[in-house]
Amino acid sequence: MSPDINHSNQTSEPGGLGRTVIILLLWLLFLNLLVMRSDHEGIVSYSQFIDQIEAGKVAKVNIGTERIEYTLKPEINSKDKTQTLITLPIAQDTTLTQRLEAHDVEFSAIPPSQTGWISNLLGWIIPPLIFFGIWMWLLNRSQMNGPGMLTVGKSNARIYSQGDTGVTFEDVAGVDEAKTELQEIVDFLKSAEKYTRLGAKIPKGVLLIGPPGTGKTLLAKAIAGEAGVPFFSISGSEFIELFVGIGASRVRDLFDQAKTQAPCIVFIDELDALGKSRANMGGMIGGNDEREQTLNQLLAEMDGFDPNTGVILLAATNRPEVLDPALLRPGRFDRQIVVDRPDKSGREAILRVHAHDVRLAPDVDLDKLAARTPGFAGADLANLINEAALLAARNNREAVMMQDFNEAIERVLTGLEKKSRVLNELEKKTVAYHEVGHALIGAIMPGTSKIEKISIVPRGVGALGYTLQLPEEDRFLMLEDEIRGRIATLLGGRAAEELMFGRVSTGASDDIQKATDLAERFVTLYGMSDKLGPIAFEKGQQQFLEGFTNPRRPVSPKVAEAIDNEVKELVEGAHQIALKILAENRDLLEITAQTLLEAEILEGEALKTQLKQVRQPSMMDNWLLTGEVTQASTFDSINSNGRICL
Repeated sequence: MSPDINHSNQTSEPGGLGRTVIILLLWLLFLNLLVMRSDHEGIVSYSQFIDQIEAGKVAKVNIGTERIEYTLKPEINSKDKTQTLITLPIAQDTTLTQRLEAHDVEFSAIPPSQTGWISNLLGWIIPPLIFFGIWMWLLNRSQMNGPGMLTVGKSNARIYSQGDTGVTFEDVAGVDEAKTELQEIVDFLKSAEKYTRLGAKIPKGVLLIGPPGTGKTLLAKAIAGEAGVPFFSISGSEFIELFVGIGASRVRDLFDQAKTQAPCIVFIDELDALGKSRANMGGMIGGNDEREQTLNQLLAEMDGFDPNTGVILLAATNRPEVLDPALLRPGRFDRQIVVDRPDKSGREAILRVHAHDVRLAPDVDLDKLAARTPGFAGADLANLINEAALLAARNNREAVMMQDFNEAIERVLTGLEKKSRVLNELEKKTVAYHEVGHALIGAIMPGTSKIEKISIVPRGVGALGYTLQLPEEDRFLMLEDEIRGRIATLLGGRAAEELMFGRVSTGASDDIQKATDLAERFVTLYGMSDKLGPIAFEKGQQQFLEGFTNPRRPVSPKVAEAIDNEVKELVEGAHQIALKILAENRDLLEITAQTLLEAEILEGEALKTQLKQVRQPSMMDNWLLTGEVTQASTFDSINSNGRICL
């Protein structure tokens, strides 16, 4: 069996036959129309025929049931040879023979045609045959491009024969725990006697869950490659169609194919497209819904009355919270394996796998790259390696250097440089103070990442400058003071503009949005507010998808007002602390901003030297622990120092 077998690959021969039939039928129709047209050429009207009889011009007449042929007298016919004219008889005229006898016209009857029935038969048969031929041609054409009309209920799973996926566990790194769990499946397929003699049964289903890009599909291919069994691969969305019952038919066909090749593996990617909970479907009365019918059929195939011995179902999703509970119970998906983002050692292993075919310079340190890429999934790291290789090739290097990787990290995190975006002096100065404000506050706040670089070179979409922060270690928890520190760091850019220019710009809009979101989670999700207590006011969040706004639970207007006040107090406290820190480091802020304006980029030792000079105000520790700003008016102390206005 060859890899990637699809039903549509077997339709080219019927398509050629259909075209031949259509051409033949069209030719027969053309001949029939041509004969009919030739038969009707030269027909004269019946009244003209009668007038010619009355005028004594007609010499001979042959009368038939469908036509009358006659010739004119030689002195009337202008041509050299006798011309036969044709007219159509009128059944109501019963005096024709009497009129012919009165004018001494010779007449006779036309013998019935021996082939007339053929034309009549063709007239009835050819149109349906043409319609049938066109239908067959369209049917075969649709089968060549995808599922045909006759195969609409057939499964479109791609079938790989033993070991033909081209992927093994050696090609998968950074998910050692998941590989260990799946190795047992492979071992069972290879040596089932080892387990069956003890009464153990192979798991019917294994569900891989995790964020996008962590290698769930790659793991499924690796299992098939290691086990050496047929592998059926299909996406969950391929089951769902407009008409009810088609998806269920495809599920049945998929498992019927799999049973004939057992033991084998069936892999359904993006299971959430097929297996969403039926509780919130809101379909038609009686459950007459395509998605629900398809899910019901899948449930029956996995653990129904008829066993599917030897068929292991693998599935992958990044939305496990929306799946139907009946799908997740033991007996269907016996195992749920989390394929999470890798830790530092896992990232290093992934980098080594993807860098295997890349020519690296001696200065490349994959361990350092792994430390600088926390939160990166396997797909992100593969993209990072490729971006660095493209940059090296663009610069005509012989090997990929560490600086190429550093630039690739910035490109992935912040986007491409926008050299065509030229800022005027006011904008450039505003951006410089804004970014330095972020850096100075982030240098002394707990829980913030290490400041690696400050730049006022525009990048990405709408970013006129950026402060690059890269964590030194993986963090899985945030403490209360660290959240406050992050909010203050986010507001550092706005505070710097407010302190130095006496007015703010639109450049802080994204920072304010992030700070507000973090403060709201502080109160409503993490339960860190002293006034509201450890109560969750937000509904459960999606575990593996980012950018999802959690809907707030129904609360009373009084509680909603209390939440808003707590969020405002938290953000405003961070704003006051940011102003206080920058006010006490005003000279350092100006010197660093001027240096940045001249160089456009600050990094390395020059940046470290500047950040080491940041002084921490005495009130900051108390604010980090309690959230209270002890000094009555921070603005008064700032105003007393004066402001630089442009």
